[in-house]
This record gives sequence, C-alpha cells and structure tokens, in this order.
Amino acid sequence: MSNINPQSKKESKMKAQAKEPMSDRRKFFLKIARTTGLAVLGALTWSAYVDEVKATELILRPPAALNEEDFLATCIKCGICVEACPFDTLKLAKPGENKPLGTPYFEPRDTPCYMCPDIPCVPVCPTGALDIKSVQNEKKELDINKADMGVAVIDDNSCIAFWGIQCDACYRACPLLGEAITVEYTKNPRTGKHAFLKPVVHADVCTGCGLCEKACVTEKAAIFVLPRKVAEGRAGDYYIKGWDKNDEKRLENATSEENTTGINEKSALDSLNSSMEDLY
Repeated sequence: MSNINPQSKKESKMKAQAKEPMSDRRKFFLKIARTTGLAVLGALTWSAYVDEVKATELILRPPAALNEEDFLATCIKCGICVEACPFDTLKLAKPGENKPLGTPYFEPRDTPCYMCPDIPCVPVCPTGALDIKSVQNEKKELDINKADMGVAVIDDNSCIAFWGIQCDACYRACPLLGEAITVEYTKNPRTGKHAFLKPVVHADVCTGCGLCEKACVTEKAAIFVLPRKVAEGRAGDYYIKGWDKNDEKRLENATSEENTTGINEKSALDSLNSSMEDLY
C-alpha cells in the first residue's frame, strides 16, 4: 500500500492545470475584464482632466502663447520652455491645481515674467504653441514688449494710492516705465491740500508680465494680471470710434437688422395721438 502525501498530490494537480492551455471561453472573459478595467480607468482619468480644465480662463501662459484653445491643442507638455526660463517663472501644472495637466503657466504674485530680451522660453518650443512670430518686430528681431500674456487690473478699493497714501510701487516696477502704467494726479478733497497719485494701466501697452503685481505693497495685491479675454470688455458692433480708422475695420463684416412694426405705418402725429388715447 503506497503512502501518498496529500500536499504533494495537490501540488501535482495545480502544476497539471498550469500546463493546460487557456480555453477560448476563459480568454474571452479575461479580455472583457481587462477592457472594462481600462475603460473605467480612462473614464476616471478623463473626468479628472475635465475638472482640471474648468479653471483655464484665469491661467496665465508664457510669452507668445497662442490663444488658449489652440495652445492646448498644440502644446505637447514637454516642459522645455519651463527649463529654459532663467528665473523659474514658468511651472508645469500638476494634478489638483485646476489647470490642464503638464501645461506651462506662471503666477505673478509668486514669480512674475522678468521680460528677458532674448525670450529664451519661446524659440525652444518644438510645436509652435509659443508663436515666435508674435514677439518679433519688422526686422524679425525678438521684442519682448510685443508679448501679450494678459493685462493688469487695479482694484481701486484696496489700492492705497486711491486712499491718498503716496505709493508708486507698481509704477516703478513696470518695465515699460511711464507707458504701460502712468500716474494720474488729482486733488484730494478730504484734505484740500494734498494730491492723489493714482496708477492708471494702459491696456494697449501692458504685456501682463506681472512685475507690478509682485511689487504691490498691500497684503493681497491691489493690482493683478488677468488674461486679456477675461479682463477686458467688448463694445460690440453697435459702437465705433469714428475718429479712429483702425476701429472701423471691426465693422467690415458686420451685418444689420431692420425691424418693422405697425406703428411705422402711421405718421408721427397719428402715432402720438393713438398713444395718448391709450392712456385715457
């Protein structure tokens, strides 16, 4: 009578099963499980990405960046522009920062753009997400003053210069001194003998570098940079600067609508009489 160890018998059975080829049925269900798992993971990843993108309207991009939609479609998240920045101004968006993952951005209150004349972050972009042509002059030379990262906005309720306290920190910090930010002198009626030195931002000159925001002396900056699309209003096609021929170009493709009502069929006097009769 042979003495067979039960444990050895179990191990032999497992080895035999391992050598058996996987059935088509088993392969099918395993494939479904893997596909489902990948689909769920992809859905979670995409959901997280969508949540990150919701705050993109307020994000500030490097100099020469395309408009946000084109920038996101062109940027490959390589980080080369971030590495090229000598002041560590640019950062790559991380999970949880409510910004498109892996894309470059900067926060002026932390580290502004120091307006490098050679703009090292732009020429190294391999895809054109940072459009070098937008920061070149007529001679094809780099001109950082042509950058359009955003525009500075002043909160005159918290700006101490609007209180009557002398402060020109933002004005002095501006690299385009006396152009992007000027100081407006007005009489202070509260004292009758002092003047307000109020900063004024000229949006058509401001590059959005954020040096003014960094220099602001208030606890929370009273001057801050926003993307131009967010900061500026839009007059629309109903209003035009008749003295500015460049502004007339906005109306080249404009269309008009003419509304006709019953009241137009009457004379002005009859229409007025009808209106008066309706009151009594």
